[in-house]
Amino acid sequence: MQANAETKSVPDRPDGEAEPILSLDGVCSGYDSVPVLRDVNITVRLGEVVALLGANGAGKTTTILTMAGELQPSEGTVRWDGAATKAPLNKRAKAGLRLITEERSVFMSLSVADNLRLSHRDISRCLALFPELKKLMKRKAGLLSGGEQQMLTLARALGGDKCRVLLADELSLGLAPVIVDRLFTAVREVASRGVGVVLVEQSLERALRIADRAYVLQRGRVAMTGTAKEISARRVDVESVYLHESFNDADT
Repeated sequence: MQANAETKSVPDRPDGEAEPILSLDGVCSGYDSVPVLRDVNITVRLGEVVALLGANGAGKTTTILTMAGELQPSEGTVRWDGAATKAPLNKRAKAGLRLITEERSVFMSLSVADNLRLSHRDISRCLALFPELKKLMKRKAGLLSGGEQQMLTLARALGGDKCRVLLADELSLGLAPVIVDRLFTAVREVASRGVGVVLVEQSLERALRIADRAYVLQRGRVAMTGTAKEISARRVDVESVYLHESFNDADT
């Protein structure tokens, strides 16, 4: 397990495990000329939930956007199914990648049913994942609660038969714990069916309940990585990363 932000991170490919479906190898990335990620190595395999943890400004969203093809790395390589790729998001989506950003990804003026139809999703599969949407099919998405909108967002992302990787940025943001638990149950369920999941989450405890592995980011670097059990056992160390980050942010 890696525990030093200044030590070069090493891709974790244990013997006997399947090759990653998605990986960042020595990636540096950012916005215009401003670097955010520095020498980041992350791997994601089909059927696992990988949590990205860290304080605000640690680089979690930049990591997700680089994985998705919304940002291109200035150094290093993004690999999809073993091959280096610079494909944009729309092409990665055709290959089975799904991205959920912090903003609710629904068409507010359309009904729940039309949101699903417009996404060319199998409605029966969507409703099997979230039966709660059955009674809301005729309601406009803009009239749904925040939790219902997020269920619809997940249903749109996962309701097809081609989803291989889900990248989810702050699913729990602003939602009641009972709704978050429901969303995370669905995420764990699709992972058990073979979908690889990358989950950006600020709540350490909540994320580690469903994650198989986790990466802790600090100022654009991987500060710590390990299984969910290993990271849980080092909770004090992980929280010190959060506190150190927050303290530094307050000084700037």
